[in-house]
Amino acid sequence: VLHPELLQLVVMDIYNNLTQKDQNYFRESREKRFGKALEEIVINRDERLPRFQKLLNPLRTTLKKQDFVAGETPGFSDYIVFGAFQWARCISEFSLLNADDSVYSWREKMLNLHDGLARNAVGYAV
Repeated sequence: VLHPELLQLVVMDIYNNLTQKDQNYFRESREKRFGKALEEIVINRDERLPRFQKLLNPLRTTLKKQDFVAGETPGFSDYIVFGAFQWARCISEFSLLNADDSVYSWREKMLNLHDGLARNAVGYAV
């Protein structure tokens, strides 16, 4: 559920970060998948962002009860969900979360784990 919506928000950013030799394949395969040009996929992404954020409600519900998806400490489930956000952070400066969102706070905790390993990866401050 998370990845398809996320992809449609950042697909053009992915394309723009690829080397020229990879852009042709990426464009052709993604446009075939979505049935429209990459530029059309990301049209009005600001207006579509609330739809993506609504998908995070089950995650928010869990994070209201505990620090991490897995409980008191991060577990496999945290890293799976975090991977989607880290992927987006590394490829796009499009901000997916508001600073007052519990998912944003959780992501910040995840970024700081292991002496900030994820935070120190190449990426954008979003």
